[in-house]
Amino acid sequence: MSRRSFILGGIATLSYLYFDLHSIAIKRYTIAISSLPVEFQGFTILHLTDFHSKEYGDSQRNLIELINRQQFDAVAITGDLVDKSNPNMEPAISLVKGLHSKPVFFVPGNHEWWTNYQIKSPLEAQGVHILDNGHFKYKIGNSYIWIMGVDDPYLGRDQLDIALAGVSDSVPKVLLAHAPNIFSKAIKDNIDLVLVGHTHGGQVRLPLVGAVIAPGQGFFPEFDYGQFTSGSTKMIINGGLGESVLPIRFYNRPEIVLVTLVSS
Repeated sequence: MSRRSFILGGIATLSYLYFDLHSIAIKRYTIAISSLPVEFQGFTILHLTDFHSKEYGDSQRNLIELINRQQFDAVAITGDLVDKSNPNMEPAISLVKGLHSKPVFFVPGNHEWWTNYQIKSPLEAQGVHILDNGHFKYKIGNSYIWIMGVDDPYLGRDQLDIALAGVSDSVPKVLLAHAPNIFSKAIKDNIDLVLVGHTHGGQVRLPLVGAVIAPGQGFFPEFDYGQFTSGSTKMIINGGLGESVLPIRFYNRPEIVLVTLVSS
């Protein structure tokens, strides 16, 4: 290889890595749910996760402008807004302030606990609904669905039985959790939809192979990214907006996710 080809190849590789690290993708899912009230037909949830104190312009301007161009009804944030190596809460709070026009629901991840969950009070001050092992009856007119949340499954803090306490009807249930290892419990309890993050999609993905490694699952993980279905339970793993350990992504752009509910 000539020196010129080597340099051009290096520039192309660095440009691609920069693009994968900073260019935000929009991923859309349509999820069919039985017994979905007609008032919730087309109800769309903006799912954000694994922000890790990342900055997208001054006061998150670039990210917020992208989000505000989308149509959605509620926001679900599934943990790791902050990072233990960068516990500065301002990037996360700036993002949440930009979402003030819609109800925001939050469950903590491992990095929240590794930073002593200091962000909980500032989030509550912004009107965010904290659902660590709890539930919320989301009403439209005379109809409703359950939006539920558990504390971080990766650290074993999830208590789905407590989150389900008092929820005995057959109304659709949307569960927020940080990590995908909640999936087996959600299946057992007939949860309709589970929204999680934690894996970052592996950060480094290979075509036709998927994630090389994911925390808690090791090499070539089973639950790395995208939609998974078992019976009537569907789980979406969001690749997240930030990075952990190394500031690198490959074949795996940061993303925001829009999940639209329809009647099956």
